[in-house]
Amino acid sequence: MKKTQKTNKEKESNTKTRTKESEIFASCSFSSLGLHSTLSEQLQERLGFEAPTLVQAQAIPVILSGRHVLVNAETGSGKTIAYLAPIIHYLQGYNPRIERSHGTFALVLVPTRELCLQVYEILQKLLHRFHWIVPGYVMGGENRNKEKARLRKGISILIATPGRLLDHLKNTSSFVHTNLRWIIFDEADRILELGFGKDIEEILDLLGSRANESVEKGKSSEFQRQNLLLSATLNEKVNHLSKISLENPVMIGLDNMKMQPDSSVNQTGSLGSDVDEDLDYSIKAVNSSSGDYRLPAQLVQRFVKVPCGSRLAVLLSILKHLFEREASQKVVVFFSTCDAVDFHYMLLSEFQWSPYSQFEELKQMFLKCKTFRLHGNMKQEDRRITFSAFKTEKSALLVSTDVAARGLDFPKVRCIIQYDSPGEASEYVHRVGRTARLGERGESLLFLQPIEVDYLQDLEKHGVSLTEYPLLKIIDSFPLHSQMHRVKKFVSLESHPWVASLQRELESYISAEPKIKKQAKDAFCSWVRAYTAHRGDLKQIFMVKKLHLGHVAKSFALREQPSLVGKTFQNQSKKRKRDLKQKQKGLFKKRKVASKT
Repeated sequence: MKKTQKTNKEKESNTKTRTKESEIFASCSFSSLGLHSTLSEQLQERLGFEAPTLVQAQAIPVILSGRHVLVNAETGSGKTIAYLAPIIHYLQGYNPRIERSHGTFALVLVPTRELCLQVYEILQKLLHRFHWIVPGYVMGGENRNKEKARLRKGISILIATPGRLLDHLKNTSSFVHTNLRWIIFDEADRILELGFGKDIEEILDLLGSRANESVEKGKSSEFQRQNLLLSATLNEKVNHLSKISLENPVMIGLDNMKMQPDSSVNQTGSLGSDVDEDLDYSIKAVNSSSGDYRLPAQLVQRFVKVPCGSRLAVLLSILKHLFEREASQKVVVFFSTCDAVDFHYMLLSEFQWSPYSQFEELKQMFLKCKTFRLHGNMKQEDRRITFSAFKTEKSALLVSTDVAARGLDFPKVRCIIQYDSPGEASEYVHRVGRTARLGERGESLLFLQPIEVDYLQDLEKHGVSLTEYPLLKIIDSFPLHSQMHRVKKFVSLESHPWVASLQRELESYISAEPKIKKQAKDAFCSWVRAYTAHRGDLKQIFMVKKLHLGHVAKSFALREQPSLVGKTFQNQSKKRKRDLKQKQKGLFKKRKVASKT
């Protein structure tokens, strides 16, 4: 109890400190930070920044000084502007002006295609008055020959995903990067989580940009290389990347109790594999299992405990409540698999039911909002269209995998729902980071089954505490066939008239539509596979053995458990054992016959 009180006091103290710091920096302007006046005007006119955010006010002067920088700040704090503005400030001031033929001066590495496009759009707005500075991007899914043509003409500031950049560094001879001055790793933790560690090391080697290497190559000090690393969470791999890419970095947004520089640096180790714990790191981070994560103070975090068989009905009820409570808002729901996204997208886009009337002909759309989907198996053009459309909508629902969890800035997202557990606590932080951005208020809701509530303790280890969502109050507010529920207590959530009626209607709808029924079965199978993939200590919380697979089927509105998963897992295992025994018996008989002859 004392420990909890102490933790709460520390949180209140940290929040007050950060609020005071924000108030101090809010009084300054971009010009006072040292940025060119025209650029400062662009930040206000084109991007709506009246004053710098805390991280911008801290980072911009340091980046302008030419030092290597490591920025650890909460998502939605304005990190992109913090590194783009100083780069543009310097490039616009070159005399004579830079030209396309001079090639690439700044390179921004990002983990996903969507983030690549987002940074490019921001860059275009900032460069409106600096037309001679050319922005561009290269990324997976795009036409390589068109990218080569753009690189041949010259791109001053290039945004890239690691795999495609490495491809061009090796195979595009017309790619001029001899004047490269800045390398920025945006969302560095996600880049490494996606398995780009080896690619990053190879990129650094090809560009001659490892720490302590001579990178001037005969150039004047004007082209001294400056590397920047930005990450919302810190772990061993991020620390190793900072060690091999940053020289004597200035650390911004880091708690000195958690991070400290270390002069003894061992230069061995690899980003592509788990780094040996005995190595001396240039930055010693607190153990990732106990470190606090930064989250916006204005973010309201809740959890809802729902039995597996009622999950789908409860999700639809909460979404209905959110959009009826406030028509003009955006909501993002995260799922663990692409199949689950496709199923829920189809269901939410088409499901009709009128709970207020018993007449079939009066059926209407259950959710009256535009619905979008986003996942990694979609075609690049479809992903681009979804990304742009959801950004511009005033009221919409996005169902997505974790492809939307990192770095993407969707304006005015009011609520994040984590329908499937994020697994690692760091992923929880990045998912909820899509709301409560740049000082705006936001809500997050985490779905948990009763057997998964220990996950809350895992989050608390990182300083993330959630309160319980008033689910019954919300469900009681829905009138069924024009009558409110008079009985306040039910034996279980499943027996609540509203939940039971909605579940029946969902199951009837799915069973009557072959196409969506197949989608539900596919989603069920991929969900179970994803559930088995939790790692480390989380395996003790998310255990397939504890699941009732019949109830899991109900969460996809299936009346029967698909035969592909569940019992067949056990049957296939028994069959393999049976076949193995038969083979062994057969071999034994053959040996006996052979010995007799």
